[in-house]
Amino acid sequence: MIAVIDKTPISFDEFIDWYPEGSESCYELRRGIIVEMPKPKGKHSEIAGFVIKTLNNAIDQMQVPCFIPRECIIKIADDTGYEPDVAVVNRPFLANETRWESSSILEQGKSVKLVVEVVSTNWRDDYAVKMVDYESIGIDEYWIVDYLGIGGRRYVGSPKQPTFTVCTLVDGEYELQQFRGHDRIISAAFPELQLTVDQLFNPESF
Repeated sequence: MIAVIDKTPISFDEFIDWYPEGSESCYELRRGIIVEMPKPKGKHSEIAGFVIKTLNNAIDQMQVPCFIPRECIIKIADDTGYEPDVAVVNRPFLANETRWESSSILEQGKSVKLVVEVVSTNWRDDYAVKMVDYESIGIDEYWIVDYLGIGGRRYVGSPKQPTFTVCTLVDGEYELQQFRGHDRIISAAFPELQLTVDQLFNPESF
């Protein structure tokens, strides 16, 4: 569960100035409000790590000029910035990112080939708020990894079940495709990816 640090609205630049250096916690700015994000634990952390491993392998196999930073902040607006679970960065676009070298901040959607959020208790953030925000700045692909199947029924079905959602930007809007069970995940960003939902949600079994 997220924790509100201060209800006094601040700007993105003020948030970056405030951000405690070397902190073990992660923070995001949401509509001017600083929130502390829970550190990934247990299965959440394992799946995020497996996603990173899988994507790094795909980057190597496809020989694309991308990398996954240890951490970064994606600026959405003057009052909003997120620190995603996983971000795949388009290296050629970093030349246009004036704050990357000093602060690991990405301000342009085209600098991000893919962003991934592993769903926790605040599922509405990932399915609604962040989906709209990532769409608004033009990030080409967004993965929502709901291994617990806790999202809304319109996203994970009825009865609810673990679901992997790929949001692909088409004409400025995300088109959603859901995958479950033995489904092979289809990704425009990584078309050669050979991975099923079961493999992703149960990495210890494969």
